Amino acid sequence: MNLRTIGYLAAGWLLLAACMTAPRATAQTGVPPEGASVNFALTAADGARVTEQTWRGKWLVVYFGYTLCPDICPATLLEIAGALNELGARATSVQGIFISVDPQRDTPAVLGDYVKSFDPGLVGLTGAPKQIALAAKSFRVFYERQETGDGNYTYDHSAFIYIVDPAGKFVKAVGGDVGSKQIAETLTALLDNVRERP
Repeated sequence: MNLRTIGYLAAGWLLLAACMTAPRATAQTGVPPEGASVNFALTAADGARVTEQTWRGKWLVVYFGYTLCPDICPATLLEIAGALNELGARATSVQGIFISVDPQRDTPAVLGDYVKSFDPGLVGLTGAPKQIALAAKSFRVFYERQETGDGNYTYDHSAFIYIVDPAGKFVKAVGGDVGSKQIAETLTALLDNVRERP
């Protein structure tokens, strides 16, 4: 199965998931005001403590989810990875970040392996429940654990991709279903706008 086929399948899963969960998620999610500072203090795959300042000077593309998400998370990460690939050399100005809302199962090692399966440049972050709650609050992310009745659980969560500028200010959010091309075009426009400033 080639990457294009995987992408089409992922897009289908994403659309189905969005149709099934949109009424609930839309009612309980939001985005920060443009220009608002966002912050987090979490743990990377190598155990290092990182914050939003770790990548100061780079554009951040941030997505919240969890590794056992059956559909929307892998589909969105595929789109982010595709967008970074489309940026080519300019991708060095961008850092993709996946923040887990499931610290119980998503250890740093698990997250590290997971994100690398999409793109070697992606970073997975986790932390204590309180740290994740603070990060989610900063981005106005909704997430809620849902028991499945068989001793397992899933999460309902926001499906936005959050774009943060090199100074740590929120710029905009795009839907996870927009596709890699549109994500890349959005990032290219932002990068060009910075370059054209006097």
